[in-house]
Amino acid sequence: MGVFLTVRFCGEVAPGVESFPRFFPLPWAGVSLAVLEVHVGTSLVFSVEGQQAVLPVWYSSHSHKEPYITWMLNKKPAPFQILSVIGGVVKVEETDLKSRVGFLHPIETRNISLLINATREQDSGQYMCTVNVVDDIIRMHKNVGLINLTVLVPPATPTCQLHGNAVVGANVTLSCSSKKGKPSPVYQWQREPPTLQVFFPPAQDRAKGTLKLTNLSLEMSGVYVCRAENQAGSENCSIVLEVQSTSTKAVIAGAVLGSLGALATIIFFAQKFVGYRRKKRDSQEEGANEIKEDAVAPKTPSWPRRPASDTLSKTSTLSSIAGTRQGYGARAPSDTASILTSTGSYRGPPPRAGARPPSLSPPAANGTPRRRPEPPGPAAGALPPASLARAGAVPVMVPAQSRAGSLV
Repeated sequence: MGVFLTVRFCGEVAPGVESFPRFFPLPWAGVSLAVLEVHVGTSLVFSVEGQQAVLPVWYSSHSHKEPYITWMLNKKPAPFQILSVIGGVVKVEETDLKSRVGFLHPIETRNISLLINATREQDSGQYMCTVNVVDDIIRMHKNVGLINLTVLVPPATPTCQLHGNAVVGANVTLSCSSKKGKPSPVYQWQREPPTLQVFFPPAQDRAKGTLKLTNLSLEMSGVYVCRAENQAGSENCSIVLEVQSTSTKAVIAGAVLGSLGALATIIFFAQKFVGYRRKKRDSQEEGANEIKEDAVAPKTPSWPRRPASDTLSKTSTLSSIAGTRQGYGARAPSDTASILTSTGSYRGPPPRAGARPPSLSPPAANGTPRRRPEPPGPAAGALPPASLARAGAVPVMVPAQSRAGSLV
């Protein structure tokens, strides 16, 4: 059934012309004016990374034929098709969105909104939906819908740093930066309780994330927190500021230097002591191994070998060194050696004053003991040992020699 429209004209009638009805039907009133049109719920859609995004689109048409629908992403270097509907069949193209994209409602409802799951930052861009129906009137740009999607990325956990030497009277800068975030995060510094303090420009630069603290005092010590935030979320980091007095720092430095000096001194004297002990030990070993140059070489005995029967009584030589080694000088010479010969006579230094010569038994001859001869008197012109010592005479020790030629 056709629809008739009437148009009303208002104006004066020319002279000689009858008036005509002011309402009359148009000749094309029976033609349908329905045309295909794509509608967009919003041209800007925001989503947080990892969440869902819905691009709301629907179309209107009086045709009952199946539509031809395409969704494309207009992104550099060239637009590419995401999915399409031909003859009622949905086809998803091979893109990064393949496993995460689809229609929110059935196609028959003419709601062709696009659903994107687990959005990513690279999903941002301009999405274009095009609808065509075979027997419907298409006007330019009425069958296309455009939606811009922006995927927001929350800030990554920022990093807080201290620049400068935190001593009384000095200036330091606290910095805060986050490596990730879309849009770029802004930063806010504050001091934590019990002394809560919020900072403002020019001490704080919210874009760069810096906080300048000048003329430090001990009361400015505490915990400082930086919050990085954007439309997608926020993250915090903190730093502990410990302001030290210059005197404390000097005491610590002096203690460290003093400890190092004491340690170096101990090591030095320990090395000296060890070197002294080693040198002393080496000198003692060299003295023990040294051969005396004034020692007289032993002489080979000149007597002939006797029969074994009277070897013990006649031919043996007994040598002994009496007493201990004494220094030269004022001490009197000692009777250091005595020799018992085959005749039983005693040879040795003269006896000391008032002392008796040693009593030696003469050896027996054929079982009959011999009489002990009288000791000879002092030789004429001989001086006693005490007189020799006072005169400065030096006694000489002659080492005894065994028959084998070794020193005893």
